[in-house]
Amino acid sequence: MKNLNYLNKFRVPLMGASGDKYNGAFIMKIKGETYQVIASNGGGWEHVSISHKHKVPSWKTMCELKELFFEEDEVVMQLHPAKVNHINNHKNCLHLWRPVTETIPLPPTEMVGIK
Repeated sequence: MKNLNYLNKFRVPLMGASGDKYNGAFIMKIKGETYQVIASNGGGWEHVSISHKHKVPSWKTMCELKELFFEEDEVVMQLHPAKVNHINNHKNCLHLWRPVTETIPLPPTEMVGIK
């Protein structure tokens, strides 16, 4: 995850705290829409969630979020857990995850598309 201090102008207090260089809450405009973003790290994970009052963030918005919060060479993922493990506290919230001690496996590029 990037050092998030460069986003300080978008920071808002969360539970009375401002966060630090890898944690915090932000109100941001992405693709002309206002989103609430929370970044956190701990327990071996880096995590960023994004939510909108009226709609689920688009793929393009998630790509922009990845660029804002993670380094260009970092691989992050969205997860679709088994139904028994599914938790949804906000219907319009999506998440990006990155384990810090493991490499996320990727499929062979020829299975993804033509390069």
